[in-house]
Amino acid sequence: MVSCLVVQHVEPEGPYAIGDALVEAGVAVDVRAVHAGDPLPPDVADYEGLVVMGGPMSAVSDNGFATRTAEIGLLGDALARGRPVLGVCLGAQLLALAAGGSVYPGAAGPEIGWAPVELTPDAGRDPLLAGLPRRLTVLHWHSDTFDPPAPAVLLAGNDRYRSQAFRCGARAWGVQFHLEIDRPAVAAFLDAFGADAVGSGTTAEAVAAEADRALSALAPHSTLVLARFAALVAAHDRLRLADRA
Repeated sequence: MVSCLVVQHVEPEGPYAIGDALVEAGVAVDVRAVHAGDPLPPDVADYEGLVVMGGPMSAVSDNGFATRTAEIGLLGDALARGRPVLGVCLGAQLLALAAGGSVYPGAAGPEIGWAPVELTPDAGRDPLLAGLPRRLTVLHWHSDTFDPPAPAVLLAGNDRYRSQAFRCGARAWGVQFHLEIDRPAVAAFLDAFGADAVGSGTTAEAVAAEADRALSALAPHSTLVLARFAALVAAHDRLRLADRA
């Protein structure tokens, strides 16, 4: 059966709608909760896709992040094998490192709450983002940012941070923001990390108050993006055959 490895770092930041989209596409989802001690495989040879979720740890330090090096290795292996990859927030930063980019503290400070991103012209030709509105309001929750490697395609940014989404090669995406969330996910973020919002110029209460409207507006677009990614994972065997032809 087609399967996708999902690396989860902390309890509140599960795959949510990513997992739902994969299951609907007929993909078995193997969630490895590293915070709970789940082991990681040495490579992605047994998987058709890889998803790496977010978390509060630093992508550039092993301190409190024992699996960091192994995850960068998994992402590099997935890139080398041409597996579909989706990195979310911390996962996007790790993907940037695995591909030769850089991660560093954001000069503009933490970006937390609902705010827009602007899609680049290249996003209009992207397998996941084509056809989306030029501007999307999404949930941000990060203080570090990244520069993708030079061959990567920049897909989204905003006035605060230029790099918000990118693609490496044909099938690997990093998104700094959260497309996977639903109402329970927002509640889980706020329960775990709500105090962080004050330092970014908003409050947990403001994020919660805006959630229903923002989620409703985002839902048709995030559903489309995640369904497209799931379809790539589901079709990976056929894609490999096509690549060899």
